[in-house]
Amino acid sequence: MPGAVDQVALARLYGEPLFALPNDLYIPPDALEVFLEAFEGPLDLLLYLIRKQNFNILDIPMAAVTRQYLSYVDEIRSRNLELAAEYLLMAAMLIELKSRMLLPPRKAADGEEAEDPRAELVRRLLEYEQIKLAAQQLGTLPQYGRDFLRAQVAIEQSLAPRFPDVHVADLQEAWRDILKRAKLVQHHRITREELSVREYMSIVLKTLQGRRFVEFEELFEPEKGSTVLVVTFIALLELAKETLIEITQAEAFAPIYVRLAFTPA
Repeated sequence: MPGAVDQVALARLYGEPLFALPNDLYIPPDALEVFLEAFEGPLDLLLYLIRKQNFNILDIPMAAVTRQYLSYVDEIRSRNLELAAEYLLMAAMLIELKSRMLLPPRKAADGEEAEDPRAELVRRLLEYEQIKLAAQQLGTLPQYGRDFLRAQVAIEQSLAPRFPDVHVADLQEAWRDILKRAKLVQHHRITREELSVREYMSIVLKTLQGRRFVEFEELFEPEKGSTVLVVTFIALLELAKETLIEITQAEAFAPIYVRLAFTPA
């Protein structure tokens, strides 16, 4: 090392200066790995294989899908055994479904055909796909900390607070608001008015006597208030129910007429 005293060290290895690069630099095989496809679980991998080859998810070709699935599981088993555990469980399920489809179908006790062995797997795949699409849509929404940040501005305020001046117009407006609120809490006295339906039935019959037809609107007296109008209308309904009067109309949207259903003695 005497000739290398004045040289500049390229690096330090375990605290010792390194003046030349080693000729047999060793890089472990697993130092750099590139994952072209990353899956979030067995259902994600299975859905990827089905959609990539345009298989009908309601009629999954179990032989082809199982073979491709097992080839991927064999690949990850050689690299990460812990990660392959949950994938192996799904592989066992696919093999079971494939074997069940090779057996002749059993009929149920009521004579109906048994359910397709793939039905439960199809339901899980469809539910997972819906949740995955919903998560992707939520991921496109703006997110705090990823797409935008909250602006924060520090404003120095004086220690002595300064209140704004009050003008005459502001006092007038405040006074008007108080008067409006006072009107809302005023008491309203309600009186009870007793009206007899039978009495107004008699009034209607007296009005119709001696007349061939009477227009519907002539039987009401709006000037006496809505209460009298309601009672008069109920009296008309009671008379029609007892077949004492007839309510007729020549055609649609034509005037409505009322007449007695009997000839008074």
